[in-house]
Amino acid sequence: MFFFFVGGLEQQVRQVVKSGVGRCINCGSRADMVEYDKVLKLFFVPVWRWPGKEPLLYCDNCKFLFPRSYSLPPNADAGTPLPPAVSDALRCRFCDRVVESDFRFCPFCGSEL
Repeated sequence: MFFFFVGGLEQQVRQVVKSGVGRCINCGSRADMVEYDKVLKLFFVPVWRWPGKEPLLYCDNCKFLFPRSYSLPPNADAGTPLPPAVSDALRCRFCDRVVESDFRFCPFCGSEL
């Protein structure tokens, strides 16, 4: 007898706290400060949700959640360098996304850092 388990953990935006707070580190468009929920799904059905710890920034253009400390200022253009909290050592060289320094593999594309 076989049983297939389909499930996962997802972060979903609950509400927008403040609009246009920063710029996305992934695509450079406007990012909003949001409160979010972590949602456990089984067979694509939400089973359990609990609130996230602190507000994050959310880009509606590329659907990317990230901490406010990584954000670019809201009036910065797309060519503006990242703030000191995000150096090139913390970016994946393949997908160019921000990765925490203690990771050995990129959580977005799976390549070795």
